[in-house]
Amino acid sequence: MLTSKKLLIFILTVGVFGILNTEMGVIGILPTIAQNFNVTVTQAGLLVSLFALGIAVSGPILPLVFSGLDRRKVMLLVLGIFVVGNVVSIFTTSFTVLLIARIIPALFHPIYMSLAFTVAGSSVSQEEAPKAVAKVFIGVSAGMVVGVPIVSFIDNTFSYEMAMTFIAIVNIIVFVATLLFVPSMPVKEKLSYGAQFSVLKRPVLWISMIAVLLLNASVFGVYSYVTEYLYAVTHMSPQWTSMTLLLFGGANMLGNIIAGKVLTDYPAKSIIMFPLLLGIVYIVFFAIGEHRVPVTLLTILWGVLAGGIMANLNQYLISSVAGDAPDFANGLFVTSCNVGTTVGSAFGGLLISTMGVEYVILVGIFSVVLSLIMLLIRSYLNNSAKKWTASS
Repeated sequence: MLTSKKLLIFILTVGVFGILNTEMGVIGILPTIAQNFNVTVTQAGLLVSLFALGIAVSGPILPLVFSGLDRRKVMLLVLGIFVVGNVVSIFTTSFTVLLIARIIPALFHPIYMSLAFTVAGSSVSQEEAPKAVAKVFIGVSAGMVVGVPIVSFIDNTFSYEMAMTFIAIVNIIVFVATLLFVPSMPVKEKLSYGAQFSVLKRPVLWISMIAVLLLNASVFGVYSYVTEYLYAVTHMSPQWTSMTLLLFGGANMLGNIIAGKVLTDYPAKSIIMFPLLLGIVYIVFFAIGEHRVPVTLLTILWGVLAGGIMANLNQYLISSVAGDAPDFANGLFVTSCNVGTTVGSAFGGLLISTMGVEYVILVGIFSVVLSLIMLLIRSYLNNSAKKWTASS
């Protein structure tokens, strides 16, 4: 039984990697996509921003709509839709079709993510649930950043079609593994929609969601165009760029582990420390962007901080104030993150088209400053709510 639980969590982790890799993998090949489909890099960035927007639209609703159905069947449905979208992306020559082939899976993205967190937590004892969810988050970090250099490497070494094939193969493997090894999982107890929606009455939750939005914008407003930045500003070769992105990915996973530990021991300090350090990194990045070796080293620190923020810290900000509605909270987490990705990448593209790619770092700096303001407000509201509860 223990082995089957480990296998289930492993499949969920790889499944989350495949879903996130579909969303983020194209970041490393935006210049190639722009060239292949005869569009600008900013237009190619729509593949990231519109995907994220699709997630943001469906995130609060579709996980609830499917929450009463057998979880295995729902996961197979979502994975099947992703496989079809991936295959279309390999063979189409139309940029419009490519956009459609990404937007449709994006709508189902939050369903799988929410299920993965819920299933992982419910598959073990309550005491072991945080560890199980943390393992799934490794797939989140890997999908967000490790897939990018892998896809970029395949694109540079072989072709765009082979890069997209890699993305498809991962989802096909997870679909088959889910079909063969994941048991039927009918829902035994389902919270009413009203009970879950009631958490929206809490002002601290809305402030937390805005903070998560801004934090994700601070990362992906820059990261969505980092390949173009490293080419044009830092003058890196494609091979050096792939290596730098791979270092970022490894550092990102390390940051995920570090953040999990410090959030457990020092939650209040960690919430402020990670964004503050990220802002400092961006300021230094802006100053030394033309120097390859310093930028490569700084990218490692950037990866550690971004990894801690994107998964652990962002999820903590929402789950810690809406833990009584876990499915809905997971949907809000996914939505807030992807609205942030959409906003960040949109403003990044706007800065590139109006000022030049070297100024995309300003999106990160500006978003971090705003997020710190929101986090201070959140801390005040949270402390006030705790004092009111204690006094009553």
